[in-house]
Amino acid sequence: MSAEHKAALAEGRAQGRVIREYLEALEAHKPKRGRKRTPDSVKKRLDKIAAELETADPMKRLHLIQERIDLERELATRDDLVDLAALEKEFTKVAKAYSARKGISYSAWRELGVSPATLKAAGITRSG
Repeated sequence: MSAEHKAALAEGRAQGRVIREYLEALEAHKPKRGRKRTPDSVKKRLDKIAAELETADPMKRLHLIQERIDLERELATRDDLVDLAALEKEFTKVAKAYSARKGISYSAWRELGVSPATLKAAGITRSG
């Protein structure tokens, strides 16, 4: 394998990593429908679950325990801030080359949730 080939493979892996990190962060921070949950509302629900657990039948208790686990995880990960702006900046540096190499269209990026402004900054247009 030539040095050029090895360099191209390394560049492709690096671009893929940047793209994956940005898309994962974008998906994780996608706005959800309905009322936003605050830490206080989650804590209130946890208190209510604790009270309900005392009198719940086994099936209801199972579901309440799972809800409690999910809410505790939500509270714990709420503080894990992701610098979406920094990931977006890195994305815009590599997205055009990645798109050209992999045949990814503007429409595919949009369907995944990448904003038109981000695609424009990356140099990806509707016309290809």
